[in-house]
Amino acid sequence: MIYDGIKDKVAIITGAGMGIGYSIAELLLENGACVVLNDVDEKMAEEALVRLEKKFPDKCSVFIGDAADIEVIEKLVLFTLTQYKGIDFVIPNAGITLFGDFFRFKPEDFDKVIGLNLKGAFFLVQKTGEIMKTQGRGGRVVLMSSITGIKGYPDLTAYSMTKAALQMMAKSLVLALAPYQITVNAIAPGATLTERTKEEEPDYAGTWGKLIPSGVVGKPIDMAETCLFLLSDGAAHINGQTLVVDGGWTAIGRYPKDLE
Repeated sequence: MIYDGIKDKVAIITGAGMGIGYSIAELLLENGACVVLNDVDEKMAEEALVRLEKKFPDKCSVFIGDAADIEVIEKLVLFTLTQYKGIDFVIPNAGITLFGDFFRFKPEDFDKVIGLNLKGAFFLVQKTGEIMKTQGRGGRVVLMSSITGIKGYPDLTAYSMTKAALQMMAKSLVLALAPYQITVNAIAPGATLTERTKEEEPDYAGTWGKLIPSGVVGKPIDMAETCLFLLSDGAAHINGQTLVVDGGWTAIGRYPKDLE
């Protein structure tokens, strides 16, 4: 699908070596944007770049680094400006999921989840938002939340807190960014079949599909299509919102244990 308002825009996507981030990058490139992919895994990022450059030469670059690191964020923004002379879209997609019993959850794990999922997203938007203000041509921010930020699930308290906070971040930043014609929204994916989830559970689609009214888990392209809509001209009047993309899972709120 072709989206208006994407061609020749410049996007930064963190956590884009595979899965949802990679799918967003590919769809942006198909619609004529230039993309900087960030990932902490150098091998994965370079392989992603090779695949994308075959189809979209000179439209895509990679910047390796931890998206939770403020110094990396600053260098990523500078790299993008050097490569493409501007920034129009930012998608802080990088995140980490850590399961753990609440009574045994370790401070270092808490800091790790908060650092990437929240601090990384906050300061990337801060840095790129300042650039968008200066450019004077508006922009788009799409945060990556989760349905765990809407409903509680076992052993995911810290992770869920960050995903709920990202939804509030989208609302709150309307006050700071809307005067500069910058929109900020969030996507809340449900169960999604990616390389990572399939590795964690080989029958991920079968197990989690039982929880969804349609019986089908989400795919990265489902999230990418939603993201592209929010980045497009068609979503110019949508601001501060969270779009749930879960096949109706949160309408019933089941968990695998409920099926035993």
